[in-house]
Amino acid sequence: MKLSDFDFDLPEGLIATRPASPRSSARLLVAQGDAITDAVVRELPDWLRPGDRLVLNDTRVIPARLSGVRRRISAQGPVEARIEATLLEPQHDGSWTALVKPLKKVREGEEIIFSNALSGILEAKGDGQARLRFNLAGDDFDAALNDAGAMPLPPYIAAKRPADARDREDYQTVWARHKGAVAAPTASLHFDAALLAALHSRGVLFSHVTLHVGAGTFLPVKVEDVTTHKMHGEWGQVSAEAAAGIAATKAGGGRVIPVGTTALRLIETAARGGRIAPYEGVTDIFIYPGFEFRVTDALMTNFHLPKSTLMMLVSALMGAERISSIYAHAIDNEYRFFSYGDASLLMPNSA
Repeated sequence: MKLSDFDFDLPEGLIATRPASPRSSARLLVAQGDAITDAVVRELPDWLRPGDRLVLNDTRVIPARLSGVRRRISAQGPVEARIEATLLEPQHDGSWTALVKPLKKVREGEEIIFSNALSGILEAKGDGQARLRFNLAGDDFDAALNDAGAMPLPPYIAAKRPADARDREDYQTVWARHKGAVAAPTASLHFDAALLAALHSRGVLFSHVTLHVGAGTFLPVKVEDVTTHKMHGEWGQVSAEAAAGIAATKAGGGRVIPVGTTALRLIETAARGGRIAPYEGVTDIFIYPGFEFRVTDALMTNFHLPKSTLMMLVSALMGAERISSIYAHAIDNEYRFFSYGDASLLMPNSA
């Protein structure tokens, strides 16, 4: 299984830099069995049945991108360097791992000032990352980060424009609850209050799970034999209530449909024993063609990057040839791609 098997040519103009407004006005490609239908996200209830269950990731994105300065006294006098930091993950000792650019401009033990309230000491470097210890903790840190930080837009958007005030709302789901993600579960960005109400009226059920999406979701696959790729780890939790709801839907003949690849990866991790069970911990599950899905019947997701692990995941669900034709249709019909783009509803079975 080669990396090139998951490649395709994407016109630059199809990469979305802003979401549809309102959220549920985005386009929805419905792939059911061998059929493809062009729809709109607000029509999602028409494609679901009473008793179907949507699984939603309720992680909350933090404003993890920081801009600051490093000051130093040199032989020529005071000098400073602009430093960018993207927080990755909190550590048990209270520090944070982070991507710091340019990392070579900061020595271990030096301070980076991000605002009048927030600063951090670079404690260590390794594997292209840094460990930062901030001057604040708890609610004080959260408040200072909220004031100083920006939303951590994906690289393919950040390369086209900086994050701004609109992204504070746009890059967050309407049900975001547990803070800790540095990337959004983007399929969920299409939902608004009106769509949720319509789904409730349709008799669709909901379960919330938590997976803190990390920056590793954007890491490229660098090996030609994709089966040798090692996935990044992300912390997740499937509560006893969520596991029971998903199990009841399976037992009752309803379909379990995760919204987004993060929710799918988490519930499949929780079902590795053969059936869904409560779970808490790190998941690094890698889903590629040949994977046996235990609980997932269909998937709502955005359109993904070429040669990414997410292309491998949707190919595992639908089949590589089928995904190739779905993506060709999406490109021919100018669907908008990636985090702020349009959505697809992938249903392997025709009924």
